[in-house]
Amino acid sequence: MEEDITPAEMEDPEMDIMDVYQILDRPGVQLWTHTFATSPIPLTIINNSLQILWGNDRFREIFAESENYEGLTLMEFFPRSFKREWILKMAQDIRTYKCGYSWNGRIEHKRKNQITLVSNLLILPIFRSPLEIKLPSAYACIFDNITEEYRQMLKITFASLLEASLLKDKDTGRHIQRVNLYSKALAETLQGIPSYNEVDIEFIENVGFLAAMHDVGKIGIPDDILNKQDKLNKWEMEVMKEHTINGAFILNTYPNIMAKEIALYHHERWDGNGYPYGLRENMIPLSARIVAIADVYDALRMKRSYKEPFPHETAKNILIDYRESYFEPFLIDRFLDLESQFIKIFDNLGD
Repeated sequence: MEEDITPAEMEDPEMDIMDVYQILDRPGVQLWTHTFATSPIPLTIINNSLQILWGNDRFREIFAESENYEGLTLMEFFPRSFKREWILKMAQDIRTYKCGYSWNGRIEHKRKNQITLVSNLLILPIFRSPLEIKLPSAYACIFDNITEEYRQMLKITFASLLEASLLKDKDTGRHIQRVNLYSKALAETLQGIPSYNEVDIEFIENVGFLAAMHDVGKIGIPDDILNKQDKLNKWEMEVMKEHTINGAFILNTYPNIMAKEIALYHHERWDGNGYPYGLRENMIPLSARIVAIADVYDALRMKRSYKEPFPHETAKNILIDYRESYFEPFLIDRFLDLESQFIKIFDNLGD
């Protein structure tokens, strides 16, 4: 069996980084570029320094649009995807005979005002001819866009966990559905505001279904406390507060960090007097600040074992009263702009 080729041996004198056209004019490379130019499968050609030399129409449509990608390395174009150990393994594998001069892995790409694209990437060698396979002439990168499947898998995973938590909390009803809708509506009003530049389509979509995870940590709260008919005493309240840390622990390994942030921080207060860590103002993640308003508004409107439901006006006035203590003032202002929408959501999804 042929021995592995070292990086030094891979330095093809004809593969000049600056001379892109020389590489693209080679017969083996031309076969790929001509065959896949209009393919529905995104594809690029790279050199042995992992620089992108060419991308087909589908690659430009999905990943690049007006972005300048030619001459960038894969690591520069997909900065969110490649850890150091990945880069080293990729560089080694595409230079190694026993690896078939190939590599595969999962990458992510974020474009402005779009959800993160998730793709499986397969890198294959391109040789000068079928008779000369000592050194790849270039490499083809084939992208399998699995964004929708990946997001659906996450939603199913979160939904399964949520179902488990609902078995314990008898008062939940349609509360979590409403909190999702309130949170999404609030987030939508922030898009385009410079001081909230993290809010884009992906943020809005994520908070619109991850808000439901805010109380998932109640799985770890004893039933006699969780479903107590009267108000909790001081000790019981301390136990109940642990649901924030419980939720963060449960969600710690889940791929979307927003779920953990919401579970852990949705009881923090704008003035720093919340729990579990006493964070204040912008130290509290925006997703948790949004969900805090949605959660409290709906809790006020609901009938609970220890209270009767409040009408909208009463709930609104309570939120206003806590505008600079519990809640971010600007978000309360956005809530007031949306109050008719909040009323509609509650009425349409009443328990």
